Amino acid sequence: MADRRFDIVVFGATGFTGALTAEYLARNAAAGTSWALAGRNAAKLEQVRERLAAVDPACAELDLLPADTDDPASMREMAESAKVVITTVGPYIRYGAPVVAACAAAGTDYVDLTGEPEFVDRMWFAHHEQAKRSGARIVHSCGFDSIPYDLGVQFTVEQLPEGVPISIDGFMRANGTFSGGTYQSAIEILSRLRSSARLARDRRDQEGRPNGRRVRGVRGMPHPDEFAGGWVVPFPTIDPVTVLRSARALERYGPDFSYSHYAVAGPLLMLVGLGAAAGVTVALAQIPPARDLLLKLKSSGEGPSEEQRAKSWFRVRFAARVGDDGERVRTEVSGGDPGYGDTSKMLAESALCLAHDDLPERAGQLTPAVAMGPALRRRLEAAGIEFKVLDG
Repeated sequence: MADRRFDIVVFGATGFTGALTAEYLARNAAAGTSWALAGRNAAKLEQVRERLAAVDPACAELDLLPADTDDPASMREMAESAKVVITTVGPYIRYGAPVVAACAAAGTDYVDLTGEPEFVDRMWFAHHEQAKRSGARIVHSCGFDSIPYDLGVQFTVEQLPEGVPISIDGFMRANGTFSGGTYQSAIEILSRLRSSARLARDRRDQEGRPNGRRVRGVRGMPHPDEFAGGWVVPFPTIDPVTVLRSARALERYGPDFSYSHYAVAGPLLMLVGLGAAAGVTVALAQIPPARDLLLKLKSSGEGPSEEQRAKSWFRVRFAARVGDDGERVRTEVSGGDPGYGDTSKMLAESALCLAHDDLPERAGQLTPAVAMGPALRRRLEAAGIEFKVLDG
């Protein structure tokens, strides 16, 4: 891809998270990085470019590319112009497939922010083999979904001996608000739980299991946990799925690997309240009129203020053990605003890593740990996201 016009193209730069990602690149991309903005609204792209020029005057010369998911030719031209395409245009189940298709065909690396399991599985069925042939690295979930967990578990595994059975519990705790785009994607996920589960089963059947190794997810039960900092509840997001896919692909995770994923809910009464609210939301999302009303509550493009983001934080802790009575290690990944500030940082650094760093020669649909692993972790540590060992 040495002859590509741009190192990186940001598709969706006029949206809330896309604009933050572009601003991060304006402040932090290495000298000599060539990048551009893409979207369907030329006037809004101009406005984004003007704001970026206030950050870095060189951004006044950024190229603006017309790109619309309903226009295959524009998708092809965008993909063929770049080494890496960043897309923040969601919900991905509605708008993501044309971008993945164009990148897989062009041999262009791809990163997104999706937390939508069904979308990821659909893209694996549709484009994984073509991406392997073209050399494209299709890397989903390069934000708070799922980098702290995927790279955090990989970091934890690296603290343990090789060739031993490993069990890890992950505990997520965060304080932050969410944008309209995230809200819309969440309702889409909840409304498609059955079709998503069927597709996941089909993918597991087709992928099979790693030879001579066992990798499994353990659901766990709600319980108080002192290390986590309160009552914890199993949290069936895309994050444990991503972790387990990395474990299946990488022998370093050992001959027998298991992972349990929890959210920290705080006191028991709060846990009960959150469970009831989640149950009602899931039920309403299955009913089309109710789902339409839910979708109208928060529009795409809305997001928290800079002051709100400055007060936000996340902490993910991992408790690992070798076998039943062997070595134990506890680690932590922590940072600032999980939904937007640090998510845009993770996404932009993922694209920079794919564009510039010396990485394993792999292609197809890959997890962040498999595609980039320690190289991306070093970038994130330099950017202020902390990976640390707490104790043994």
